[in-house]
Amino acid sequence: MSTEKGLIFDIKRFAVHDGPGIRTTIFLKGCPLSCWWCHNPEGLSQNKEIIYYDYRCMGCDRCVSVCSQHALEKRKNKILRHYQCCISCGSCVDICPSASQQLVGQHISTDNLINEIEKDIIFFESSSGGVTFSGGEPLMQPVFLHKILNECINRGIHTAVDTSGYASSEVFNSIMDFTDLFLFDLKIINEQLHAKYTGVSNRNILKNLKTVAAKRKSVILRFILIKDVTTSEENVNNILDFVSSLPGVKEIDLLSFHSVAEKYVRFGKHYKMDDSYVPSKDEIINIKELFEQRGFHVKIGG
Repeated sequence: MSTEKGLIFDIKRFAVHDGPGIRTTIFLKGCPLSCWWCHNPEGLSQNKEIIYYDYRCMGCDRCVSVCSQHALEKRKNKILRHYQCCISCGSCVDICPSASQQLVGQHISTDNLINEIEKDIIFFESSSGGVTFSGGEPLMQPVFLHKILNECINRGIHTAVDTSGYASSEVFNSIMDFTDLFLFDLKIINEQLHAKYTGVSNRNILKNLKTVAAKRKSVILRFILIKDVTTSEENVNNILDFVSSLPGVKEIDLLSFHSVAEKYVRFGKHYKMDDSYVPSKDEIINIKELFEQRGFHVKIGG
């Protein structure tokens, strides 16, 4: 029996956009990037967090009375959380009668997680599906990820890792042989602009992608289209030139940006984006055609 535990924030069953067939997608918590447009802010922190759904709140203020850290305050029949004081102990979650306060993140052992995954094996077998590890960034929990990938491979379950590619070569190589498919995010080629919009350099990202391609691993590139950020003529041409040099990589998903501002409000986080960053349909089609002209199989959406 394995005692290794990981921190996850969701298990999505019957997923059809995270690799081939019907899949179970496991979302691991923690990410080293801080992308302006991140669609999963609940996956950024490596710690458990409390999310607040104000539309569910009854204004009963029971949560205020049980908070040992005095992190909660009632204002105008709603609850204000002072996040600098909150330790995510969950006492407010336990007492809330309307589920307006919820704990995001749970520790789970590899044994318990593989038991959850095995519940869906019949669907994997009937659809040539499998399990996908996403996040956050799954490579932030390399030991746990390695163990659970190994358990899946031993059971003949197809594995996919949805990754930004941001990890050391040692960490990346440790899971390479246990991963059947990489869903590899591409954002910006220019290192300075990448650091501006994501908080990190892209050197290791591009290096790891080259390594995966050189080893002829199955890869689907995922390119998020953000108006005037990733869709600039310079960046699109840089992406085209880079991915065209990768041996055997011929599939790419174009993912259109959409605002998730409400998620950030629930976590008390600041969101830098708005609908002005959504690319037009014509812009998406034009970029699709550019990739197709280079011989790529292109899909709009995941």
